[in-house]
Amino acid sequence: MSAISNDWLPVVEEETKKDYYKSLYLFVKEEYHKRLVFPPADDIFNALHLTPLKEVKVVIIGQDPYHNVGQAHGLSFSVKPEVDIPPSLVNIYKELHEDLGCSIPNHGYLEKWAKQGVLLLNTVLTVRAHEPASHKGKGWEQFTDALIEAVNREDRPIVFILWGAPARAKKKMLNNPKHLILEAPHPSPLSAYRGFFGSKPFSKCNAFLSAHGQTPIDWQIEDV
Repeated sequence: MSAISNDWLPVVEEETKKDYYKSLYLFVKEEYHKRLVFPPADDIFNALHLTPLKEVKVVIIGQDPYHNVGQAHGLSFSVKPEVDIPPSLVNIYKELHEDLGCSIPNHGYLEKWAKQGVLLLNTVLTVRAHEPASHKGKGWEQFTDALIEAVNREDRPIVFILWGAPARAKKKMLNNPKHLILEAPHPSPLSAYRGFFGSKPFSKCNAFLSAHGQTPIDWQIEDV
């Protein structure tokens, strides 16, 4: 696991002192030693590396990383440019096109969003190959809750985008009146037609940021 060097460090250091994290660390270390685990160990904290706490404008909460070879790289919903676009991200792009008119790119690499202040955070940060939710309940949820709580405490307007039941369960933690919470069903093919499509999260997010004097997000992902 690569070390945190930006302003997330005090939050992370506080968690690493706790008993649950010590158990989590040993579990994850052994999993990487004995099994094929995603994302690559150096990519586990990419969401934090790419989006410092002071720069967070938007939080998009995912579940656990993609579990097929070459997909996960530490950002929720994102895959490396050479990897097929997963079905949930296909639907996110469809909604983005309908909402803001953005063209649909030929890849699923969302680093551009992360570098603009979109924290792409999974609630579980590792997974065994081909075994979804295999690292659920091992301690990652407590760790990422601490990150979400740190963002909630920030004294500026931030947008939380909660797609699907696990993400929406985090709403109870978000009690700062300065923030905007946008909820919708998950963009997966199983649930996107139950209200994700037509929810217009991207335009609502940018309208809120603009109304509070912040630069809106350029959501357009360019082709490679």
